[in-house]
Amino acid sequence: MTRIAVIGGGAWGTALADLLARKGETVTLWAREREVVESINREHLNHLFLPDAPLAPELRAEADLQTAVRGAEVVVSSAPSFAVRETMAQAASSVGAGALIVSVSKGLDPERLTTLSCVLGDVLAPGTAIAVLSGPSFAREVYDRQPTAVVAASRDPAAVQRVQHVLATGYFRVYTTSDVLGVELGGALKNVIAVGAGILEGLGLGHNTRAALLTRGLAEIARLGVTLGADPLTFAGLAGMGDLVLTATATLSRNYTLGMELGKGKSLEQALAGRSSVAEGVSTARSAVALGERHGVELPIAREVAAVLFESKSPRRAVADLMERELKAEHWR
Repeated sequence: MTRIAVIGGGAWGTALADLLARKGETVTLWAREREVVESINREHLNHLFLPDAPLAPELRAEADLQTAVRGAEVVVSSAPSFAVRETMAQAASSVGAGALIVSVSKGLDPERLTTLSCVLGDVLAPGTAIAVLSGPSFAREVYDRQPTAVVAASRDPAAVQRVQHVLATGYFRVYTTSDVLGVELGGALKNVIAVGAGILEGLGLGHNTRAALLTRGLAEIARLGVTLGADPLTFAGLAGMGDLVLTATATLSRNYTLGMELGKGKSLEQALAGRSSVAEGVSTARSAVALGERHGVELPIAREVAAVLFESKSPRRAVADLMERELKAEHWR
């Protein structure tokens, strides 16, 4: 058995903790919310983030962060992207020297515009083994044991193989790659395109429009990724096209449903009201635009999504501005 700490009691962290506990690992789930800790330990339920989903009786929740990570051989970082730096910095002093850190959050550091593995590298001890996990994986469907394929990435072959073997089950298939940057960018930026896809749905636009948005959105993600040094093939895989198709077409997606509300005329504040879970595409839209500007990469869809989110731009005007841009080749050899 492997001693594992899962940091973050949202839907995704809870689903992974349940998967690992049912696999026979010794799992402790840390949650910031006291009611989540109490309901898991008392009722084996996370009423707030994964309702109506009885959890493995062996899964234990912990309210103290240092206690949760102390002695863990694997630490799964599952906090929302904006909270990763603060949360893992607090945990760092109790993370064991040989522990493997697995980042499963999808987003960018909003202040430094870096990926979350870079954030972990900043706050953890030098030499700490870090891997990332991404791909098309709704928490509820993983909990329901529906066949799912994801990809783990690390520059350390031993670390990524360890992640693969720790997490893989008969219904949760884990592939590996060394392209950490590509996997993280794909997982973060697809949320922005998903907000855009939801806006189109809210506007009542059809399949032609959605197909164009997804295709050009993937091109946008890949263009930035390749500029920053990622492998272009990554964006044709699970962390790129796979995750984008899932997140930008299904009502289980928080980013897609948020976009739908915006397309129907709600403001960002109205669309966010009453949501307990984070729609990562909101903060990532602004970060993506800033990152593109920093590196001279054009991200027209991300720019228009950010304008709808933060500048009160009309969704219909945003679509029109995308369609009326200067004509150009799709690609040129």
